[in-house]
Amino acid sequence: MNDEVLIRAENVAKKYCRDLKQSLWYGLQDITSEVTGRKYEHELRPNEFWSVNDVSFELKRGECLGLIGPNGAGKSTLLKMLNGLLKPDRGRIEMRGRIGALIELSAGFNQILTGRENIYARGTILGFSKAEIDEKIDSIIEFSELKEFIDTPVINYSSGMRVRLGFAIAAQMEPDILLLDEVLAVGDIGFRAKCFNTIYEKMQNAAVILVSHNMPQISRVCSDLVVMNHGKCEFNGKDVSKGIDVFYSYFSGEKNLILGSGRAVIHKIELEVNGQKGIKELNYLDELIVHVYMTIDSDVKSPSVDITIINQELQNVAMCNSKYNGVHFSNSGEEMHIVANVGKMNLNPGNYSLSVTIYSENDIASSVSFGEVLCKHYNCQSFRVQGNFFGWAPVQIVGDWKLNE
Repeated sequence: MNDEVLIRAENVAKKYCRDLKQSLWYGLQDITSEVTGRKYEHELRPNEFWSVNDVSFELKRGECLGLIGPNGAGKSTLLKMLNGLLKPDRGRIEMRGRIGALIELSAGFNQILTGRENIYARGTILGFSKAEIDEKIDSIIEFSELKEFIDTPVINYSSGMRVRLGFAIAAQMEPDILLLDEVLAVGDIGFRAKCFNTIYEKMQNAAVILVSHNMPQISRVCSDLVVMNHGKCEFNGKDVSKGIDVFYSYFSGEKNLILGSGRAVIHKIELEVNGQKGIKELNYLDELIVHVYMTIDSDVKSPSVDITIINQELQNVAMCNSKYNGVHFSNSGEEMHIVANVGKMNLNPGNYSLSVTIYSENDIASSVSFGEVLCKHYNCQSFRVQGNFFGWAPVQIVGDWKLNE
């Protein structure tokens, strides 16, 4: 690993004012203080707040820093200061080498120029000569997959096309520092895969900072992590799993929703681990048992039950369905207590919840189709999985490993 530090931020801070008129007046005061050489006051004035407050880190060549946090945490403001678009009110920033940045979807493109013309304009800003851009333009166009539209004005590009072109320019120009702000959230799966492969390649000779709300992406790419909240750095280190856990702690999750026709009622849902009911926390690979207490209208003779596990990003990561498993329940209209052992929880560390759905029998003879939704409790029974490893995928399969000699 190269020990050359390309990015160093020391106690960086940036403040804004909530009122436009006051902001203009404060700006004039600050400029006057700098011109006259008077002492510059860093304390907050009325209606001011710290967008970024006392953030420090350094990044070496060959490393990728994930910059994460809730909306409004100050991530984009910090990235703009690193790129020289904003001046810090306090602190010091060192950037060594050429900088390639995609901080906004438009990537600073001139809307009336064509894609080809914007490549030359952007390359010039990055410090490349016309001869160097001539040498690279074919590879840029090929990477962007926009050959058919490269001589079309950028104003006619979709947001995804602009990101394609911007990323292609920033990456193919071989910068020493690459700054990416949520750009991989746009584009199709194939292009995102190509971008990740390029980031891996660039990390060999560059320092990369990636802002994203996609934790599997962060876990997959980043060697270091900074977690921000309300402008402050809440976590800074190489334990990416621990930092992601800090990030998730800021969110309480979606509220419980009860849906369905009303022909069934779920009275209670309990979780059991190691013989103990009512648990809210379990360890990786603990066996989870779900108890569902319910009453179903007596005219529904053979209902089915679906249990789905939902992660904190509201993605369905696992499901267990009685009908798929060939299990049939006989209903008499009395209260039922169904017990489902959903197996070992080989999930990433984090917060999860359940969605429990009761279906009626289906008139169509099919092993995969369902009937009417009688009752559905969505995002109920939250629980937490404890573990030491946060993988790229939500499920961590326990394999049967051996060395074949």
